[in-house]
Amino acid sequence: MTSRLYKKILISTDGSEYTKNAVEYGIELAKSTEAKLYTIYVVDTAAFASIPMDAAWESMYELLKQEGDEATKYVAEKALAEGLDIERLTVEGHPAEEIIKYAEQNSVDVIVMGTLGKTGLDRFLLGSVAEKVVRTSKIPVLVVRGKNGKKR
Repeated sequence: MTSRLYKKILISTDGSEYTKNAVEYGIELAKSTEAKLYTIYVVDTAAFASIPMDAAWESMYELLKQEGDEATKYVAEKALAEGLDIERLTVEGHPAEEIIKYAEQNSVDVIVMGTLGKTGLDRFLLGSVAEKVVRTSKIPVLVVRGKNGKKR
């Protein structure tokens, strides 16, 4: 007998190695509950808000969109290999806000995400996306550490 506690699971990804463990957890959770999977990548346009639109910005934007496509494709391929139904999308905006907005608008039952993703100056300036989602989401959030519980 399977649990129907979760009918819709959202896996947030940034394409980093550190989110792969969260992807595995989300897929296993979906398998055990027969839930529908969604995966989301947010192109963080807030980081570029003060930069005038020019060829360099557009080039960076296209690279980020491509990274998002590859990140959600990775999740989708893993899910499909397990026989799971999945929808993938790439959106723009503030990552934590967009993840929560999508989850709420689509009646998601749980958000699955990694503890670490992008690191360095980006993380210092923007703060942890996972932390912001946990603090502000009305929907339960499953935060998964990287392999072996290592932060990096």
